Amino acid sequence: MPMHGAMPNSFDPTRVDALEPRARELVTRRRRLLGPGYKLFYEQPIEVVRGEGVHLFDADGNAYLDAYNNVPCVGHCHPHVVEAITRQAGTLNSNTRYLAEPLLDYAERLLATHHDGLGSIMLACSGSEATDLALRIARHASGAKGVVVTANAYHGVTAAAAEVSPSLGANEPLGVHVRTVLPPGPGETDPVAAGDAFALRVEEAIADLHRHGTATAAVLMDTLLSSDGLVPDPPGFLRPVVDAAHAAGALFIADEVQAGFGRTGAAMWGYQRHGIEPDLVTMGKPMGNGVPISGVAARPELLERFGNEVRYFNTFGANSIAVAAATAVLDVIERDDLVAQVGDVGEHLRSGLAGLAREHPALRNVRGAGLYVAADLVDPATGAPDAQATSRVVNGLRERRVLISAAGAAASALKVRPPLPFGHDHADQLLAALADVLADAC
Repeated sequence: MPMHGAMPNSFDPTRVDALEPRARELVTRRRRLLGPGYKLFYEQPIEVVRGEGVHLFDADGNAYLDAYNNVPCVGHCHPHVVEAITRQAGTLNSNTRYLAEPLLDYAERLLATHHDGLGSIMLACSGSEATDLALRIARHASGAKGVVVTANAYHGVTAAAAEVSPSLGANEPLGVHVRTVLPPGPGETDPVAAGDAFALRVEEAIADLHRHGTATAAVLMDTLLSSDGLVPDPPGFLRPVVDAAHAAGALFIADEVQAGFGRTGAAMWGYQRHGIEPDLVTMGKPMGNGVPISGVAARPELLERFGNEVRYFNTFGANSIAVAAATAVLDVIERDDLVAQVGDVGEHLRSGLAGLAREHPALRNVRGAGLYVAADLVDPATGAPDAQATSRVVNGLRERRVLISAAGAAASALKVRPPLPFGHDHADQLLAALADVLADAC
């Protein structure tokens, strides 16, 4: 099992001499110029030079089926998004200190996709900044400091976001006012039982903070519990958790960086699948299809007080080009009815994975929502997580030019999270390649 906090599916830099000359040169140069902090995917890193739709292309012109990248949510280099960016770049790029109607139009459209209680929004550049800002708003509103997150959560890399991201590992310690809780286990089917048990763990964490003299400001959760290995089911299990947060005087923050923008195929936002109404919602990566923009949607009274009492400004947040890109993303999602397509293709993909699991005892716990799907690889004899088998499968798919990754605290879950235009034919290509790899690797 990898050390907790190690990045799943990463290139081992000690193996640089085994690479082909071109890759070896680039990896060596990269490490010298950028340092060791920038990780690479796969045992054999890919030099990517172009993207289109759901495909990436290497320097030799080979096409790779991208079943992993959620940032270009409407597809790599979508023509409508590219045109919007290009047109805006040739017209104006400025900040929020000036009046700009396109920003207001975008805010109205985006907020209309959320529940009615979220009537205001603040924009930034990254999901990490959104997490940081949401925590500041929650702490200012509550006068408290404590935060409860799940056991292997990831919420970003700023100082404030990293201290609530246990998946970053022991060398990135949690904040002293942070507590973690285990998510529901695989196979839970009763939302009431799963939710009550989960909420009890949250209440115990809140009580522990109180015993140490700290009130709780927020319960912060990715609504698919992505970094915990993907825990989408049963829908509704987050309802008692929201009640537990409110009973303690805390706010519930829904992290929608990975679950949002139609990813679940059931609704625009992951929290809507659970039937809850968060106080704050963070959004990031997919928002601008790769152009840096993020946001925090909030109950208006929270931003009213925060905006009047705290000085906040983000120079690059909500710049003209980013707003144009984000507006184009909403256009594509609505025009192409991507939420419905995601639900349909995701069901097809999960059904195919379940069929493979019946044939391969090492593949278990197929789960997902829309186009976010996972399955565990285990030792068939013991049921123990098998990170080595997961690595073999992920890298075997890469050799067949299909890109996925791994997830979970043990890095033993296959992680499938493609751009939203992923179709039935793409899912079938992935399933055929996976069947081939499983026959060889497990």
